[in-house]
Amino acid sequence: MDFQLSDDQRALRSGMRDLLGAVFDRDRMRAAVDRGGGVDRDRGVDRGLWRELGAAGFFALRLPEEAGGVGLGLPEAVLLFEEAGRALLPGPLVATHLAAGLVKGAAEGEAVVTVAEGGGRPVADLGGADAVLVGGGAGVVAGERLEVLTGEALEAFVAGAVPVRSMDPLTPLHRVEGRSAGAGASEAYPGVLRREGALLSAAEQLGSAARTTEMAVQHARSREQFGSLIGSFQAVKHLCADMLARTEPARSAVYAAAVTGDPVEIAAAKLLADEAAVRNARDCLQIHGGMGFTWEADVHLHLKRAWLRAARWLTAAEAEEVLAADLGPVRPLHSGSAALG
Repeated sequence: MDFQLSDDQRALRSGMRDLLGAVFDRDRMRAAVDRGGGVDRDRGVDRGLWRELGAAGFFALRLPEEAGGVGLGLPEAVLLFEEAGRALLPGPLVATHLAAGLVKGAAEGEAVVTVAEGGGRPVADLGGADAVLVGGGAGVVAGERLEVLTGEALEAFVAGAVPVRSMDPLTPLHRVEGRSAGAGASEAYPGVLRREGALLSAAEQLGSAARTTEMAVQHARSREQFGSLIGSFQAVKHLCADMLARTEPARSAVYAAAVTGDPVEIAAAKLLADEAAVRNARDCLQIHGGMGFTWEADVHLHLKRAWLRAARWLTAAEAEEVLAADLGPVRPLHSGSAALG
């Protein structure tokens, strides 16, 4: 079997990278960071940017063509979300993508949809959201135990939200007592939608891990210390090699899980991608030295976003439980000479 990307998939990925370079380049990203604060209830996502993504088919990618979508699948969606992760694109991208076809206007980028995962986890991007997906609710939507809050129900939900400090200046957070806090994390957003959310979040982490690897190598090739490029130092070479050695297995795992849709493979992909995104950002910061700790550098933004994503959809502990359960029941070890012989 050939698992190389097809020409159409490469063109799709390249087109999304070009689009994001035009509508959310570094200057616009830094301007958004400087405007942010992460806790303003009324500050929503950039609606113009959201519509641009909608017009490009970002949210409707997997809807059937007869429903106004593009008619592609998870492997293609993973490629787009990988590019979003590279660009540090803000907003509830995963939730809005999953809500296409469930919430009016989500597919076109006219509606912003976020998710309340439960388990006491904060709700991201609640300010300005047009709908909230609440997992584990009494309703059943598309075969899932799920509630879609809009209108008065949404207003009541938002009224009970309390802003909390977010480490990521582009991801405002709110804590909501009651409805979203009542469901356990293992029950929140169950089934296919939650698994797909975890996979798309893993794709974003993969994009961030690849980008910080590139940033580290570029800096190592240009920064001089003691009369030599720091990339010639063995310790720096090892850090860069380790970053690549984390990124590529994560890429293989994410791409494979997108093809199979297997829950265990998705858990493995999320686990590997989370580790690659967080540890690569830390190593990239180390290679940048004192410069990496400054507000003007972008490294800290990748690290903060990676920390937040690692706590979304499927945490490391939850992914490990899925993988452990797949190994089968634990059998007791027998002691004594009979067991040895």
